[in-house]
Amino acid sequence: MSDAGDTQEPLYQQVKRDLVAAISRGEYIADEPFISQREVCERFGVSTTTAVRALNELVTEGYLVRHRGRGTFVAERPAEPPQARERSIAYIMHGHGPHNTDIIDGIGSVCAELGYRMFLSDTKGSAAAQERALRQALDTQASGVALYPVDGHAESPALDELRRRKVPLVMVDRYLPEVPTDAVLFDNFAAGYQLTRYLIGQGHRRIMALWDATDCTSVQERLSGHVRALREHGIPISPELTALTTYLRLPDERRRAMLAGLLERAEPPTVLLCANGYVLAHAATDLTRMGVQVPEKVELAGMDDAGPFDLLPLTVAAAQLPSRDMGERAMRLLAERIDQPDSGREIEHIVLPIEIRTRDAASAYLRVVSTQSA
Repeated sequence: MSDAGDTQEPLYQQVKRDLVAAISRGEYIADEPFISQREVCERFGVSTTTAVRALNELVTEGYLVRHRGRGTFVAERPAEPPQARERSIAYIMHGHGPHNTDIIDGIGSVCAELGYRMFLSDTKGSAAAQERALRQALDTQASGVALYPVDGHAESPALDELRRRKVPLVMVDRYLPEVPTDAVLFDNFAAGYQLTRYLIGQGHRRIMALWDATDCTSVQERLSGHVRALREHGIPISPELTALTTYLRLPDERRRAMLAGLLERAEPPTVLLCANGYVLAHAATDLTRMGVQVPEKVELAGMDDAGPFDLLPLTVAAAQLPSRDMGERAMRLLAERIDQPDSGREIEHIVLPIEIRTRDAASAYLRVVSTQSA
């Protein structure tokens, strides 16, 4: 049983979940005595109060039945016809904005076509909230799960349980190297590589990379592409310009102090290459507050267009992501896994191409100016 401090889930709920899973596996047979309150306490290391509540709720929910003078037994639960249970999938995401909206639209369109119901959970970047959402998918017996994983590599008992129960799982946007599962991804290496090559072709040799998340595969692959392009053009790798450290999550004053220190150097960066649209929006705001004009003093570029608004008018170039296509492809792959659970197919990573859009393609462009003196 997982530690309650990791998931913020009450102990009695964890006990219930594990007992329901044991019943589902056939460890306890209908009309035979169920484990006692004392055995629950010993098995799970919980108090009598916790054991009593878990058992009482299992009786209320129909998993168990009590016979006066005989004890507690697993209830008879008639088998469901193969098509009786509603087919549903859980999409567990984090964040907001057009990128996530397009992924949801893509998943939803395929769900409607194939007759699935989608349950949506937003973890807001919290590993604990992600764990709770995965547990909910298990408890509601979702046919499959699409997961936009949070940053980091925290242990996840719920993911282990999904694999143990053979519930199909497809990750979107990024993947967890330690979790062998299907994924639908963007070509993040190409985003970093092609965008950097374009900027070098425009005469930029001091390119400052600004990051948001740092502990996820999508960002690490973009950094690899960025570094490859610099090396191919004989541009030295400067730790102060390429270091994988967060910018977006710094306090306002620290972000601006960081930018000011770089722009005041004898050889300042000529372009800020932003990890995503939210980083770019914050950079534009910070530069405005600092009195720095864009593009006269420094240019902006975006490794993706996942932000609060259309980025292209503010940038010299930005990578465009096929977000809706990602949602559609993820749901179709998930549906295949649900329909063919024992097909023996190998794990599949679908990589979608990105497109570099340049300012030349925009109908107009914006300048960042400030009435404050530089």
